[in-house]
Amino acid sequence: MTIKIKQLVKTYQAHTDFPVHAVNQVNLDIAQGEFLAIMGPSGSGKTTLLNLLGGIDQPSSGTVTIDGECLQTLSDSALIRFRRDHIGFIFQNYSLLPVFSALENVQFIMQLQGLPDNQCAQRAEQLLSDVGLAAHIHKRPAQLSGGQQQRVAVARALASKPRFILADEPTANLDATNTQELIHIMQDLNQREQTTFIFSTHDPRVITSAKRVINFEDGQISSDIQQ
Repeated sequence: MTIKIKQLVKTYQAHTDFPVHAVNQVNLDIAQGEFLAIMGPSGSGKTTLLNLLGGIDQPSSGTVTIDGECLQTLSDSALIRFRRDHIGFIFQNYSLLPVFSALENVQFIMQLQGLPDNQCAQRAEQLLSDVGLAAHIHKRPAQLSGGQQQRVAVARALASKPRFILADEPTANLDATNTQELIHIMQDLNQREQTTFIFSTHDPRVITSAKRVINFEDGQISSDIQQ
C-alpha cells in the first residue's frame, strides 16, 4: 500500500474576506508499513490533512491516491466502501458505540462487510486479546477506563484488516502509563502485520516512537525526518 499526495489544497472561507488554506500545496509519499507522526501546533492543518487522507473531507484541489486508486474519482458509495474496507480510524474521543460491548464495537465493521458472525466474533476476540482486554470483552464503554476504551478503538480500527490506520491525537486523553502501553501495542501491530500508522499528535512520546516525523506548519510541510 502506497499513498501519494499531489498538490493537495484545502481552503476554507473564513469570516473575513481572506480564505484560510488549512492544507496548502502539499506533496507527500507514504510507503507500506510506515509508523509516521505528523506534528504541529493547533490550527496548523494536520487534522485536516488526516481527514483528506481518509476521504472524510474533499480537497479544494489536488489528489490523494492509494495503490493507484484516486479518492477524488470515487463515487460517494464507492468512497464509503473504500473507507470501510481499507482505512482504520482512531479518534481522541474514542467514538465507541455506548450501547455495544467492547466485543460488539469491534465486530460491527466486520458485520458491515458481510462476514459471518462466527468469523466476526473470533477475530474481535483475538484483537481484544492482542490489546490486553481479553477479560473485558463483554463490558460496555462506560464500564472501561479511558485507556481501555482507546484500546478497544485500536482493536476496532484493525478489525477490517485496513491498509493503513489514521490516528488523530490518540493519546490526548491518556495518562503516561496508558500512553506508553498504547504506543507499544501499536508498534507491535505495525511490525507484526506491516499495518501503516499515521498519527496527528502533539505528544512527544508518540513523536519519539515514530520512525518518520513530519512537521506541519501553516498548512505546509516544514520538515520531513526519518528517525
